[in-house]
Amino acid sequence: MTEQPADDAVVDETDPAAADELAFDVDDLPGGALAALEAVLMVADEPIAAVRLATVLALPTARVEALLDELAAEYRGDNGGRPRGFEVRRVGDGWRIYSAPVYADVVGRFVLEGQTARLTQAALETLAVIAYRQPVTRGQVSAVRGVNVDGVVRTLTTRGLVAEVGTDPSSGAVLYQTTGYFLERMGLSSLDEMPPLAPYLPDIDAFDGVDQAIGDNR
Repeated sequence: MTEQPADDAVVDETDPAAADELAFDVDDLPGGALAALEAVLMVADEPIAAVRLATVLALPTARVEALLDELAAEYRGDNGGRPRGFEVRRVGDGWRIYSAPVYADVVGRFVLEGQTARLTQAALETLAVIAYRQPVTRGQVSAVRGVNVDGVVRTLTTRGLVAEVGTDPSSGAVLYQTTGYFLERMGLSSLDEMPPLAPYLPDIDAFDGVDQAIGDNR
């Protein structure tokens, strides 16, 4: 691992990370800077540039690039360790953790199984409320159904059937609506083709303020 520069070393002021300081040193964390870098990469949903990673970790960009190369070699098992089922690789100008290509068939089987699995009754009911009363917040859907729907909404989002579309201006709660994939799966060209179920659902306006009451601003 690249050694940390001495306190009296010359700092490259052109490095975006040089002027940024954390309240702690990532080298003092369990596993050090290497583990801290892994933690950030694990939550990244798109390739992250080394310069941005350096800023987040308050480390020189050159050191972060060396750490990335070290992680990539470790995951491949270059140093005699066990090859991992994932890898960190550069894509364009950024870095991200991906499943290793050699396991594509296994991963694909898992993903396809999740996409073809039937929705539970709770998921179908939640999806119906969102479809007919969109855009709505989780708090409003919970009020209609009478149960907490956080987990169900996460499932519907993961399946690509609903998506976040901003926040409610009065409460700041996340708003959800159905996606184009929902229409595709339902065999519809527009929401206007849905059966006339809406008159049987309560008006969402009746639940104004429910998000503030439950603190649903996630």
